[in-house]
Amino acid sequence: MVTKKQSTGADNESKGVPPFSSTVKESASQIWLAGLGAFAKAQEEGGKVFETLVKEGLSIQRKTQAAAEEKLSEAGSRMAGMATDISSKASGGWDKLETIFEERVSRALNKLGVPSSRDIDALAARIDELNRTLSKLSAQAGTKVRAARPAARATGAAKPARKSPRAARKTAAD
Repeated sequence: MVTKKQSTGADNESKGVPPFSSTVKESASQIWLAGLGAFAKAQEEGGKVFETLVKEGLSIQRKTQAAAEEKLSEAGSRMAGMATDISSKASGGWDKLETIFEERVSRALNKLGVPSSRDIDALAARIDELNRTLSKLSAQAGTKVRAARPAARATGAAKPARKSPRAARKTAAD
């Protein structure tokens, strides 16, 4: 079996190859410098990127607010429409209930013999008509009685004058 001789750092240095530790140091140094360069670049362009991101954020926020306001107004109009529908249905229901209640009360009062407003109005109209007729008859009877009185005085009759229908009713009522 062949064995290989391990080379030492001194052998590598003599051949022109840098030792391993110096390679690691050099790589670490380059990584550090690259990091510093990236940081400097980020600082330079970071403000620009930040401003760009803020502008995009504002734009998105405005669009979102506009969409939300549109949806809110749409929902509000829907709710107003629903409230109107419910209100009209409820008022229609109350009107129907009121009509049913009035009809039932009217029927119950009619069964008890209580006259309705129509009955009372008809009676009032009938009373007015009777009063007009009675006034006409009284006026006619009054002219006949007045005409008969002077004639009775002239003849000197002892008969009492005939009473008018109105006076007759007053006497009968007393």
